[in-house]
Amino acid sequence: MNSDMIVEGELVPVAARLPGSAGSRPTVERLAAAFLLSHQGNTREAYQRDLAHFAAWCARHEVDMLAVTRAHLDAYTEQQRRDGAAPATISRRLSALSGFYAYAVEEGVLARNPAARVRRPKVGDNVQSTGLSKEEAVILLDAAEAHSPRTAVVVQLLLLLGLRVSELCRARVEDLGYERGHRVLTVTRKGGRRQRMVIPPRAIDALERYLAERDSGPLVATATGRPMDRHAVWRLLRRLARDCLPHLADRLHPHDLRHACATLALDAGAELRDVQDLLGHADPRTTRRYDRARHNLDRSPTYAVAGLLAGRR
Repeated sequence: MNSDMIVEGELVPVAARLPGSAGSRPTVERLAAAFLLSHQGNTREAYQRDLAHFAAWCARHEVDMLAVTRAHLDAYTEQQRRDGAAPATISRRLSALSGFYAYAVEEGVLARNPAARVRRPKVGDNVQSTGLSKEEAVILLDAAEAHSPRTAVVVQLLLLLGLRVSELCRARVEDLGYERGHRVLTVTRKGGRRQRMVIPPRAIDALERYLAERDSGPLVATATGRPMDRHAVWRLLRRLARDCLPHLADRLHPHDLRHACATLALDAGAELRDVQDLLGHADPRTTRRYDRARHNLDRSPTYAVAGLLAGRR
């Protein structure tokens, strides 16, 4: 593989942020770029962010990224805990680093993987939130349709199809199609896998109003015609919540709509395996977390205790 090609284009920004000594910098850059090229789609983007995060830590502590030890990585992990990073976030970052250093070993750059034996925080099996209630989902859908055609499309595709925000932002008009009488959207899942998603009638109407005669380009675009990014979607949802769901105005997140899609589908009687397919979960245990979470509050014994004592006042 031509090393000059590895550091071209979209991988240059992250490679440029990876520190090292003057002599090792080209090696770090090319190694990071080659490692990222071995992945694609959302995985590549996530690893890019995680490598950049660790690179910034190395720069602050004047550590050569190709000379780190387990002690450095333990210190990095502890710093994240102190900064309040979620266990899942820390674990994901360490997984990315372990993959990067394993790649370095395979390429003969390092003798061993310094991240191989670093202890990762335990990630809970449970999902604590339940996204949105049925009533909140209805309010949000109605408010989105009243706001603008684009907002209606954003909310309906996140909530009714359970898309990840990155899948929504990557989607293009050319990804729309028909199959066996269904209107479908083909999205790019984690790992670059392509999956056809059925679009329900309500979302079809919203798409047709929004797209009008447009037949190419980003499915959800900005005023300049560029793809809407995840930050813009996040801000849009927060603005919408301020008007229609003020109790969620400071914490509504695009993933809450995906989560709501899962719990509401299960409430409506959908099979767990069908919800797994809808969400694109490779592991059924991921989907079961949503199934458990939706009952956590409803089954709380506190209701039984309060009912028992209600007549004793």
